[in-house]
Amino acid sequence: MRRTLRHALLALVAGAALQASLAQAATLLVGARVHTMDPAKPDADALAWDDAGRILAVGTAPALVSRYPDARRIDVHGATVIPGLIDAHGHTLGLGMALLDADLVGASSEDEAIARLRKHAATLPPGAWLRGRGWDQNRWPGKRFPTAADLDAAFPDRPVYLERIDGHAAWVNSAAMKRALKPLDGDWQPDGGRIERLDGKATGVLVDRAVELVEKAIPPLDAAQKRHAYQVAFATLVSVGLTGVHDPGISLDDLHVLQGMADHGELPLRLYTMADGDHAALAWLCEHGAYAHPSGRLQMRALKLYMDGALGSRGAALLADYSDDPGNLGILVTEPERYREIVARAHRCGLQVATHAIGDRGNRLVLDTYAEVLGKDAATTDHRWRVEHAQVVALEDIPRFAALHLIASMQPTHATSDMPWAEARLGAERIRGAYAWQRFIHAGVHMALGSDFPVEYPNPMLGLYAAITRQDLAGQPPGGWYPDQRLTREQALAGFTRDAAWAAFMENEVGMLKAGMRADFLILPADPMTIAPRAIAGLKPMSTWVDGKPVYRAR
Repeated sequence: MRRTLRHALLALVAGAALQASLAQAATLLVGARVHTMDPAKPDADALAWDDAGRILAVGTAPALVSRYPDARRIDVHGATVIPGLIDAHGHTLGLGMALLDADLVGASSEDEAIARLRKHAATLPPGAWLRGRGWDQNRWPGKRFPTAADLDAAFPDRPVYLERIDGHAAWVNSAAMKRALKPLDGDWQPDGGRIERLDGKATGVLVDRAVELVEKAIPPLDAAQKRHAYQVAFATLVSVGLTGVHDPGISLDDLHVLQGMADHGELPLRLYTMADGDHAALAWLCEHGAYAHPSGRLQMRALKLYMDGALGSRGAALLADYSDDPGNLGILVTEPERYREIVARAHRCGLQVATHAIGDRGNRLVLDTYAEVLGKDAATTDHRWRVEHAQVVALEDIPRFAALHLIASMQPTHATSDMPWAEARLGAERIRGAYAWQRFIHAGVHMALGSDFPVEYPNPMLGLYAAITRQDLAGQPPGGWYPDQRLTREQALAGFTRDAAWAAFMENEVGMLKAGMRADFLILPADPMTIAPRAIAGLKPMSTWVDGKPVYRAR
């Protein structure tokens, strides 16, 4: 009896010591309106986490103050707290390079684009390539593709390489074309791409895989340059409230740079990366298996492939001709049989497959291939294969996403950027399967949301605004573009939090604020679930937190 009593007393003392230790180690946030995104407990006003960055409890301030009386306390005085936002499709190195290169986004004419290029060129050493991105001929008078001649007068000797806003075309000058891997003139076309020509002469615009003919002549970035570009991108991403990014198309060299940065604690957010097609990263994954850094900030367990091009450059593969370009069915970037072989290899290696598909023909080919390769596994395994963009889908194909247990990884701002011209490309009937978010949800399809930065701005608040309004920042069109496809605020926020986490097999780590999960969250000055829709677009984080520590604070 004495021994039992002694053991009980020791247990009580040990338990009390443990509770005191936990209380000392805890940080307690109070005075908040907390949207947890946990369906079992959606609202709270306090949050506690430990020094390891794990959430201890979510609830009311009195209960948590009583439970953790000695915790370090942070009072946010009525601010709103939401889970850290996750962009389910963004190109981090591309963003860093875009921030360092000439910015052509929003240029309203070729003359404005060239004026911006002249200013940027003045900062470069003689003979260096002039790189830029963001041009969009749909914003210019006449809406025609530009030409090398438009650049040659300003840059007769310096090679110029300018990526289109969608990343699926390039505008180059004559000096750049002279450095191409092979002469661009003639009557031939590269596999998976198109060289724009007039009377057999290359005009200076290259579409989809044709860009590689000039791009591969540009001196590649070394590891130090990549690291700098990543640092520039990371600073921007956390400042807009992103605590995670799914990065499609990472080379093995890029992964090694990121591994080194993770080793030195230089990743302020979580990167869920995807290998860049049938190259060294895929071979490495098949040999070593899925990769996860001990910090929890870097993973690679997926493969990114391309089926077709983009709608803006008329490269998206369609089942019928473009409505505004008869005879054009778009481009298959990857030959279907070759694509099936790579998908089958990834399946054997146990990888998640994610495929860029924008046109209805591109999407159907992906669905057909996934169904063939997965076979019975489509219904029996937790594969979570993805279709990136799923932008234009035949109405009868939407239920197939659910039947195959696929994820539609979609970008709300693509709809609001494309709406001035998308229906001209597709026609009144085909547009019903384009950017069809509610049709996917009603079919039971898992949907993760992102931006496709740097194609679009990385700010997720713009994505939330576009998702719930389907309007531009001027509030046009009234009521929204095809307003029946608008998302509710809950659906939109879920797409950037718990649904994006699920698409990366991270639903037990991030995407919600609940005990045991990582303390990734934002502190906002207003509540995106109640403020006027237009105000969401201008909402800026007061601070961004990853693993319970601030990685960004607003001035």
